[in-house]
Amino acid sequence: MAAVLEDQQHYTKGKGKYEPREATETTPLLEAGSSQVSGEEEELDLENSSVAQRRLWKRLIFVFLCTLSLCFLAFLALVLLAYSYATRIFYLSRDDVLANGLIFQGPDKIDVINATDGGLWIRLDARLGVDVGSIIGVNTDEDEGTLSDLWKSVGRLGIHILGTVSANVATVHLYSDQALLANVSAQPLQLPITSNPPHDSSWLTPVSVPVFVRPTDNSSDLAQFVEDSWRHGAASLRASVPEVVVWGGGPDGKGWRSMLGASLHNVETRLSLPIPPIPGLPEPGKDSPLPSFSQLVSVESFDISSTDKEIQLNARASVIDPAPPGFEMTVPALPFVVSLPTGNQDTYIPIASAETQPFSLTHPNVTLVISGRVLPLPSTAIEAVSSFASRYLSLQRNPISISSPLLPSLVIATEFPSPATKPKVLRDVTIHNMKVKPYGTEFLASGEVFALIVLPKGMNFQMNVKRIVPDILVFDGDVEEFLPSLDALGNSPSRLPQPYPPRAFGHILPDDWLDATSVYNGTDEEGSIFSVSALIVDVPIQVLPGREKEFSRFVSKILFGSNGATAGLQGTVDVGVDIIGLPFHDGNGEEVGFQLKGLPLQGKVHIGKEGLTFMS
Repeated sequence: MAAVLEDQQHYTKGKGKYEPREATETTPLLEAGSSQVSGEEEELDLENSSVAQRRLWKRLIFVFLCTLSLCFLAFLALVLLAYSYATRIFYLSRDDVLANGLIFQGPDKIDVINATDGGLWIRLDARLGVDVGSIIGVNTDEDEGTLSDLWKSVGRLGIHILGTVSANVATVHLYSDQALLANVSAQPLQLPITSNPPHDSSWLTPVSVPVFVRPTDNSSDLAQFVEDSWRHGAASLRASVPEVVVWGGGPDGKGWRSMLGASLHNVETRLSLPIPPIPGLPEPGKDSPLPSFSQLVSVESFDISSTDKEIQLNARASVIDPAPPGFEMTVPALPFVVSLPTGNQDTYIPIASAETQPFSLTHPNVTLVISGRVLPLPSTAIEAVSSFASRYLSLQRNPISISSPLLPSLVIATEFPSPATKPKVLRDVTIHNMKVKPYGTEFLASGEVFALIVLPKGMNFQMNVKRIVPDILVFDGDVEEFLPSLDALGNSPSRLPQPYPPRAFGHILPDDWLDATSVYNGTDEEGSIFSVSALIVDVPIQVLPGREKEFSRFVSKILFGSNGATAGLQGTVDVGVDIIGLPFHDGNGEEVGFQLKGLPLQGKVHIGKEGLTFMS
């Protein structure tokens, strides 16, 4: 124990430094205080180690902060540089944007959403992209070195960070050479921007934009534009925009990107849209005239039927599709009004209102399904409607005009086609119980006229035949073929065909209308069928000048022949009818009849001895 205390004192005097005493014969092999000394040594080593670690951490933190600062400064410089490239987009000239950056393809599809009195709401589908890299000159150029491309990559990074821009084009004015054609309004549009686009159009972004188109009120300017475009083979337009506001990001204007913006004023560009060849029409261009409306539209079938209150119209028409194959367009119901010219051809009277069913473009022809009705007509429209029907039945094309309340300024003048073959409306014409008697220097005929009226295919309305006026040549013997020169003959000898047809000897033309009655016999493969009868009493038969011998020969057959004689009848007849569901009213409210003029007539009548009487 004394030895241990001695050693501790020796350690204390040594100022903390342990000095082991010299071993003697009495020194124990294992000293009892060795474990305590080793614990103190470990505590001292831990203290020294923590100090070294603190120094190391300080150095590491210093290096990290310096590196982070350098990286941040480099990143900030890179961002500012990219930002400077991105902001160049908003300071470009409109010519650079239109000529080098804005790529538009289409439209691929047009949907007419709604048609109003002021214009059309349409949805336009197209492909759009803005090659900003080309505009600001940061696209990759194979002729430049790696360092230059590395510098440009910073600009491309700025374009990528910006992503999209939005543009607000309040109104676009579309002009031909001088005249305003339409005003187009659209909502703000989001434009995708890019750099280094591929050489094909795969990078373009599909867009669907609703726009409102308000055409000009001057229909002659529109018609002249269409005609000039066809003659030149392309539609040339000048688009003018008073102001275009552009900002970064989406149309909602939110986010930091929207802080970047600019305005372009008085933006103008020219558009040229080639007109593709259209099957069935002359090739556009080369100063060729514009095809008529009747060349574009053909009536496939129609049906005119009557109710107690109105005349209903239904039709199918085929329209040549002027759009190139693959172009899509949907159109809602389009109302329109058909008008007929009055006697002087200067003014038109609305006759019918109709509308098309919604349709889509189909190549090469579009089928239109049309339904409508005849409008209430004033008595002043009688002449126009009667002339239309008479010209149609005589294979003459009828001038009409088509307008729409959606575009009131646009009036299309065209022709309603005539049937392929001349309809045979009057059939089986004969005169029952015909009697002929001399009266002074002329002969008088009496009897009952019978005929069938068969309306052309599609005319399935009902009517009442009220009166007729025949204008007939009388022949010695039956006439098998109708003479084309026999139009409305009239009661003047100068209007009779010259020379007179062979075997013709008489002319029947009453001085006034003859009362008639009719019975509806239903319809067949053509139109409605009516049995018509009318009494003729003492109607003069005028012997044609120079045909007295033919007349005497005919009378001789009646007097001396065993079976009498057959007289052929050819000419025309005017028919006055009341069409069910189509009343005409004059100023006093009295009904006035509808007239079918100049209907071709052909028939025959057999006259026996009992039919020829002489007055004493």
